[in-house]
Amino acid sequence: MSLIQYEMDFNFRIFDVRARQIIDSRGNPTIEVEVLTEGYGVGIFAAPAGASKGIFEAVEKRDIEDKRFKGKGVYSAVEIVNRDVSEVLIGMDSRKQFEIDRKLIELDGTQNKSRIGGNAIVATSIAVALAAADTYGLPFFRYIGGVNAKLLPVPMMNIINGGKHAGNELAIQEFMIVPAGVDRFSEAIRVACEIYYELKDYLKTNYGLSAINVGDEGGFAPPFKTSEEALNALITAINKAGYDESHVAIALDAAASSFYNADKKVYLIDGKEMDSNALLEYYIDLTNRFPIISLEDPFHEEDFHMFTEITEKLGKKLFIVGDDLFVTNPKRLERGIKEGSANAILIKPNQIGTLSETIETIELASMNGYRTIMSHRSGETEYTAISDLAVGLRTGLIKTGAPARGERTAKYNRLLRIEEMLGEESEFLGFKIFPKSL
Repeated sequence: MSLIQYEMDFNFRIFDVRARQIIDSRGNPTIEVEVLTEGYGVGIFAAPAGASKGIFEAVEKRDIEDKRFKGKGVYSAVEIVNRDVSEVLIGMDSRKQFEIDRKLIELDGTQNKSRIGGNAIVATSIAVALAAADTYGLPFFRYIGGVNAKLLPVPMMNIINGGKHAGNELAIQEFMIVPAGVDRFSEAIRVACEIYYELKDYLKTNYGLSAINVGDEGGFAPPFKTSEEALNALITAINKAGYDESHVAIALDAAASSFYNADKKVYLIDGKEMDSNALLEYYIDLTNRFPIISLEDPFHEEDFHMFTEITEKLGKKLFIVGDDLFVTNPKRLERGIKEGSANAILIKPNQIGTLSETIETIELASMNGYRTIMSHRSGETEYTAISDLAVGLRTGLIKTGAPARGERTAKYNRLLRIEEMLGEESEFLGFKIFPKSL
């Protein structure tokens, strides 16, 4: 080995791993991990947290018996990183992501990452990658994706909240706008912001000041009672902003597990009880009457059969997205592929725990014709790694909330900067990425 090669390898060795407790966008504690390399590279990332969690997700480690923060503290996770994780990782080459992630999984030793905690593991895993990128002096998206990292994602913006994200009567959790009928990401952001302004004015005029309070993801939480009422409000705002369905489509995240009654085997939506077949017809009716281009988690997280049914009926014209169904887990995705359940998957790194497993899931999905959608969580921080991952891994789509609240706009602003860095090399597929355009 040459001296130059030795010095380069030495620079990428992990010098220190340290964790601390910070707070997320809901004021809840989360774990932040900082990784330093011998070459003065620094990577810092904090774990996000969902309100609507799939039961098969990697488990967060929290101080349940501690009265501080009502048992939501992460001091025990911080201690494990500072004591056990750092001992294992210090001295390792930060570029060897898959080896490092394997060490983290082995150190945890559980199926659901409950000993160290999925929150501690994901913060460490991504911080390592960020440190390696910084040691190289590369933007994170370029480190992850190389010269092919140039596809800006189509934003799917949650601007009306329901379900667990709101205090209204809407069962469906997210009503999103998808500004895909433009040529550039920056234009998509402009269109989305203009619609957001119009929706705010419409809600204030028709429902009063309380209707324009925003939820966890920056969307409004008006006193709507039915999905149709929310969808009509979106159409009105789109049209008032000067656009139509050739410019902007609608996406829904039903998060159906949250309104499923397992004892009665029915879904409670729009004030009615519906069985699976009735709910399927309900979705078909909505997609016939509104420009809906994506439907996430339409049935509860264990019902692969109904995901298959709805994919057969609607999958040629819109995305049927598995989130709680797949939880970014390659094993669950393999079952979905085998059964024809869904045709797209939401990617949330903290659901599976490591960057390596996230990449494995994306590759498996892509090889089998599933679209991938990079996603935030409702409890977020100011860190923007998912923006870089969306570009570096060419997901082509991203969910990271409304164009409001700093922890959401930070992700969009990072993508605007990436678009500027790429210049004429940047790509944006718009409607071409969706099924009805194939």
